[in-house]
Amino acid sequence: MTEHFDVVVVGAGISGIGAGYHLQANSPDRSYVILEGRERLGGTWDLFRYPGIRSDSDMYTLGFSFKPWTDAKAIADGPAILRYLDETAREYGVDRHIRYGHRVKRADWSSDDALWTVAADRDGAEVTFTCTFLFMATGYYNYARGHTPDFPGIEDFKGRIVHPQFWTDDIDYAGKRVVVIGSGATAVTLVPELAKQAAHVTMLQRSPTYIVARPSEDKIANWLRRRLPAKAAYGITRWKNVLLQQYFFRAMRKRPDKAKKAIVDMVRQELPGHDVDTHFTPRYNPWDQRLCLVPDADLFASLREGKASVVTDTIDRFTETGIRLASGEELEADLVITATGLEIQLLSGMPVTVDGKLFEPAKHMTYKGMMFSDMPNFAISFGYTNASWTLKSDLTAGYVTRLLNAMRKRGMRQVTPRVQAPVEAAPFLDFTSGYVQRAAAQLPRQGTRKPWRLHQNYTRDVMALKFGGIDQEMEFSNPEPAKEAAA
Repeated sequence: MTEHFDVVVVGAGISGIGAGYHLQANSPDRSYVILEGRERLGGTWDLFRYPGIRSDSDMYTLGFSFKPWTDAKAIADGPAILRYLDETAREYGVDRHIRYGHRVKRADWSSDDALWTVAADRDGAEVTFTCTFLFMATGYYNYARGHTPDFPGIEDFKGRIVHPQFWTDDIDYAGKRVVVIGSGATAVTLVPELAKQAAHVTMLQRSPTYIVARPSEDKIANWLRRRLPAKAAYGITRWKNVLLQQYFFRAMRKRPDKAKKAIVDMVRQELPGHDVDTHFTPRYNPWDQRLCLVPDADLFASLREGKASVVTDTIDRFTETGIRLASGEELEADLVITATGLEIQLLSGMPVTVDGKLFEPAKHMTYKGMMFSDMPNFAISFGYTNASWTLKSDLTAGYVTRLLNAMRKRGMRQVTPRVQAPVEAAPFLDFTSGYVQRAAAQLPRQGTRKPWRLHQNYTRDVMALKFGGIDQEMEFSNPEPAKEAAA
């Protein structure tokens, strides 16, 4: 049996829950369902279980625009974020629209019927849904596989090797020698938490990353919350943090040498006597890759106390007892954690067809960072790379409801972005991070002018997506069939 909904949302993480809220609030006459492949909501925050898992954005911007974050800590741990998502879904009734254990396998659009047919696997059986609009809220990486380089000799190692994406409760690190390979957000989160119980933790990095310390609590936010209604305090703090983030981002991009010196000097103050030039001075400019946030300088504290150390080198090979480096040094280890990155995977890797033709993202251009050229009734939720994911996902969901409402008002069943004037193509993500570069050939392109240009700027997107027009290079078509005259 096939069920029909006006909108099918794929994924019940932050983006999917937000999409459910906006559909209810802004397009209440549209039916929707959220298909989730896992057995509970939360997405990333349910999948990742490694020690110390936390946000690398403040919760006043990673939280939803409509649901105030009221905990004292602005930099929250994974369990607190998951509780927030659970509470939001229950409070707004979004949880009643989620179908768990429905792993979407493919989606096919028919222009004749103005319908998507979505096939999902449920307990080994295929179930199908039809919808007029398909909204992909599946994130951007492969849930089934993380990125681990093919290290020579890895089969010789007698200890345990774990990718943090697949952390399990039986992993014992108490009193053990631990090596964490990597220098990104996951590595700098793991090291101080593991150091609380491990004999010693070594962060082995090929090259340094920019690391910035920030208090886990926002004193201004907590002060405002004691004196103002929760929504007012939350709104003020949200905009404060957005504007500060945008100011520092622009300043760092405009004067990279000055920004680099300021960040590295902060690390020097935290780590007197350490070789900051070698281990904490990247070769690239700030925001060529995402900055790493360490709340309350916990990473630096574990390094100062000697519970952890940083080694900058490349791996020659694994040995029975650890890792031999290109310099000849050997790091002894009982447990190796490969915090070596994610694998980007748009649309959960599922095939999508339009009138029988396979959709290949790399051959299309993104429209306002959420739709694709020549792709009807289809949107994805893709957050910012230089700010909190939810800022963009909130705007995306709101914009989708504007399109749905316009389609109904105009009596049209199809809405499709069309390139109507020459536009040059540019990379989808202007980032040098390894996980982006590895997937560059499979990613769509952006344009060099609006509405095809991807702005990493929340205030500009608020004006364009929340208040701007919806007809710019957007084709409304496929009129609704005339209703049959009464007999």
